[in-house]
Amino acid sequence: MAKEEKGKKIVDKLRHKYRLAIFNEQTFEEVFGMRLSRLNVFTIVGVSFTLLIVGVIFLIAFTGLREYIPGYPDGQQRRLIFQNAQRVDSLIVEIERRDRFFKDIRTIMSGEIPEGASPEEVKDAGNEGSNSNVTFKKSEEDSIFREQVEKEEKFNLAVFDNRSKQFELEHSFLFTPLKGVVVNKFGETQGHYGVDIVAKPGSRVSAVLDGTVIFTGWTVETGYVIQIQHSNNLISLYKHNENILKEMGEKVQAGEAIASVGNSGELTTGPHLHFELWYNGVPLDAEQYMSFE
Repeated sequence: MAKEEKGKKIVDKLRHKYRLAIFNEQTFEEVFGMRLSRLNVFTIVGVSFTLLIVGVIFLIAFTGLREYIPGYPDGQQRRLIFQNAQRVDSLIVEIERRDRFFKDIRTIMSGEIPEGASPEEVKDAGNEGSNSNVTFKKSEEDSIFREQVEKEEKFNLAVFDNRSKQFELEHSFLFTPLKGVVVNKFGETQGHYGVDIVAKPGSRVSAVLDGTVIFTGWTVETGYVIQIQHSNNLISLYKHNENILKEMGEKVQAGEAIASVGNSGELTTGPHLHFELWYNGVPLDAEQYMSFE
């Protein structure tokens, strides 16, 4: 009984009416009045908080404010995921095309017929491409032109020097700066003078040859950059690094760690290394001199 009476008193207190009134300070005239109970106050406050929470949830879920919440995937991340998916699909297609090409080459070299080609087509192609009956005649104009060129270039030391340097570059061993997947090749887009290699963040970036560091610093577009001068007017550049391990003026050796893979700079869509190779002021396709896979 005592518990029931106590509970009844609590309910009565909650239902007990109170009057909230606002009076004019000078005339003591009642301006506003309202009858409330404790239960009404709790109900109004609870409903108000509930509506406020629901409103905030809807505001975050259906407006651009959600991008400011840490950990919430924003539009840029979604675009990056979509671009990476497209690149993966393109890589798969290129790998399948390369495998088919190598398979056909091996089949032809072994004397067999490639898949999808009939014996008649192979025979016709062989007859069309036959050059057993082709003869080349040396014309008088060709002989005169050859003699003229040989006389002009006989004592031209610059031509001989360029040929020797090119020969030296093609037969020199270049250390691969980073093992990974090439997602953007040389000249694939306008003004793209290097290759983009995707690898795990923090991976080691190595020097391609012995040389001297001639630049280290930060740029808004390419982030942390290091540039190395090698012999025979060869320069290598490494961009978008996480950090740089060498200072300007230091000597480096081929294969020595000079930086780590990062995602610095505005012109980047993820952790990768942008690598450039310049010879005599002309950009080179690095994939022709080394393998990144």
